Amino acid sequence: MLVKIIDQITDDEMHKAAWDLYEGAFRDLRSLAVQRHLMYRSEFEEVMRDPRVDKYLCLNDDGKLCGLSTFTNDLYAVPLIAPEYFERRWPEMYAQKRIWYVGFAAVGTEARDTRAFSELVTAMQQTAAARNGMIGIDYCRYNDDERNFGRVVRLMLKRLSGGAMRAECLDQQSFWIYEFPAAPSLRAAA
Repeated sequence: MLVKIIDQITDDEMHKAAWDLYEGAFRDLRSLAVQRHLMYRSEFEEVMRDPRVDKYLCLNDDGKLCGLSTFTNDLYAVPLIAPEYFERRWPEMYAQKRIWYVGFAAVGTEARDTRAFSELVTAMQQTAAARNGMIGIDYCRYNDDERNFGRVVRLMLKRLSGGAMRAECLDQQSFWIYEFPAAPSLRAAA
C-alpha cells in the first residue's frame, strides 16, 4: 500500500473513484447520526478541488484507491468548526499553522480488512508530528460507541508517537428531541 498526498483531485477517473469510496464508506451514517456526516456531491467536489485541503490517497498494490482522507492546517477550510476556538486555546500553535484537522478518513468497504485506515492515520500523524503539531477530528456517537473510533485512533497515535501523545475531548454536542404525545384526556375525547 502507498499513501499519496495531493492538494487537488483533478483527474475525472480518480474523482469518481474518490466519490464512490467516500459515499460508500459514509452512506450508513445518514440514518445513524443526527448531524449530517456525508457531504453532498457538490460539497465533496469543492473539497477535492480546494488546494488548502490535502487529500491523502491510499492506493492498494494494484494502484486502486482503497482509502481517502482530507487533512488541513488551514482551519477556515473546514466547514462546521470554529477556527477561533483553536486560536483562543492554542494561539502560538494556531499562528504557526501547527494545528491540523481531519475532515474525514474513509476506507472502501472492500478494504476494511486491510491496512488502509492505519496507513492514512500514520501518514497524517507523520505530517503533524514532524512540526510538533496537533490533530483535531470529530466522530459521531455511533462511530465512537459502536466502532470505538476514539479509542482505536488514540491507541494508534500513542503507538506511532512512542507514547508521547496526549488526547483530550474538546467538546461535545447533544441532540435532543421533545415529544408531545396526546394527553390522556385528549385521547379519550377523540
